[in-house]
Amino acid sequence: MSLEVKKSIVAINSLNKIMRTTAFKLSAIYLIIFSIFATFLIVYIAFNTQVLMTRQLNATIQLEVRGLVERYRAGGLSELVKVIEDRSRRPGASLYLVTDFRGHYVAGNVAALPKWVMEKRGAVDQAVIYQRLGDVDQRKQYKAVVNVYETFGGYRLLVGRDIGERETFREVVEQAFIVSGILLVFLALLAWLFVSRKVLNRIDMIAVASRHIIAGQLDERLPVTQAGDEFDRLSDSLNVMLSRIEGLMHGLKEVSDNIAHDLKTPLTRLRNRVEVTLASEEADSQTYRQALEQTLEESETLIRTFDALLRIARVEAKSTQIEKIKLDIGAIAADMAELYEPVAEDEGALLTWDAPASQYIDGNRELLSQAIANLIDNALKYAVRHVSEQRQAPDVKDQDQEQTAEASLPKQAKIHISVMSQAGQVTLSVSDNGPGIPKQDRQRVLQRFIRLDKSRNQPGSGLGLSLVNAVASLHEANIQLDDNEPGLIFSISFAQALPDQQQEQDS
Repeated sequence: MSLEVKKSIVAINSLNKIMRTTAFKLSAIYLIIFSIFATFLIVYIAFNTQVLMTRQLNATIQLEVRGLVERYRAGGLSELVKVIEDRSRRPGASLYLVTDFRGHYVAGNVAALPKWVMEKRGAVDQAVIYQRLGDVDQRKQYKAVVNVYETFGGYRLLVGRDIGERETFREVVEQAFIVSGILLVFLALLAWLFVSRKVLNRIDMIAVASRHIIAGQLDERLPVTQAGDEFDRLSDSLNVMLSRIEGLMHGLKEVSDNIAHDLKTPLTRLRNRVEVTLASEEADSQTYRQALEQTLEESETLIRTFDALLRIARVEAKSTQIEKIKLDIGAIAADMAELYEPVAEDEGALLTWDAPASQYIDGNRELLSQAIANLIDNALKYAVRHVSEQRQAPDVKDQDQEQTAEASLPKQAKIHISVMSQAGQVTLSVSDNGPGIPKQDRQRVLQRFIRLDKSRNQPGSGLGLSLVNAVASLHEANIQLDDNEPGLIFSISFAQALPDQQQEQDS
């Protein structure tokens, strides 16, 4: 293949590539649209101007004819000839011609015109070519619109107007059309250059960043300028989505690690227990029964963990099966407190509540009850353990110091539940006097399988607060964790809903 052929192929491929770009297509569309618009506008203006000029010419001719007829009636043929000769000597676009019954010239400023014209009667329906009397170049021809009238005695009168100005205007319109076409092509090229350099550069920047993200650089973000245009708004939205995806990916990795620790261990215990029981030659029915009971207990723990995961996934997906109704969150909190009061007494803890009724929100009773139960259970578990650890203080030799230390230790775990409304919001709070949560971990504990107990000695799977967070998100509520000094205050703020009777009165 010759070098010229290769160059031709490269040029064709480059042209095809350019024609496939959005910039070229947009420029072509704009060129076609503006060309159609400009053509319509020019043709419309030219046509209406031609019609207007023709009407003005005809009106002028009719006016002059009426004037000449009146002069003829007043003074006869001699007066008409005198007036025409006087007007013919004046410069202008008006045409006059008087001929006798034989067609011979009598008066006027027309040197020659087709013979058939003077045989017409009234307005001639087409432009007439004529030569002007007294013109230096007798071969030069003009065009005019004329009317022909027959007077007494066979004399004929021609009155017309030169249409050279109209022809000049038509030429101007044609030139304007050509110039507009050239200008449109030039502007289309400028638009193509602008779109290709500005818009496509932004698209290329987004494409490059997207390829980096696809390659695994999840911390990469789409470029955002200070223009505040559509691309910036698109980049902002996509960056928020990318941040969400990055968080989910990190969360998935963390969940996988925690699953490996929280679920693999009990499964391993199950297998080892079964293997040991089966390998024992002295095992009897009681041994088998005990092994099965322990296996069943471990299985129930695993099932609860998986049920919690499924419930969280269902809530986070905002399933359409979850129905919300108007309910009294104060009454629900009081019911859950009464339910857990015996449990707290068995653990040696004091559970109190301040949950007045008629605190209405729109929500799901089952999910809200589960969230409150998780908060109470979590507070009980850590507060009781914390108080127990504090009571087991090391021995102090000095009796006074021992009494002082004993007096400063907490006597029992305390959990308090409160519901209050303010400024259109209903806030549910569960506080305790446990170890609390460090500020840097308060958002992290809302994720799945996050447990601040690194040794994993406490029972649980790290899904309780994650479910609370999912329920709050479903109800579009805000979560806030504060110090209780000592302990933690876990608050959820819901949008307040009016009771049905008050809604009916307001409506």
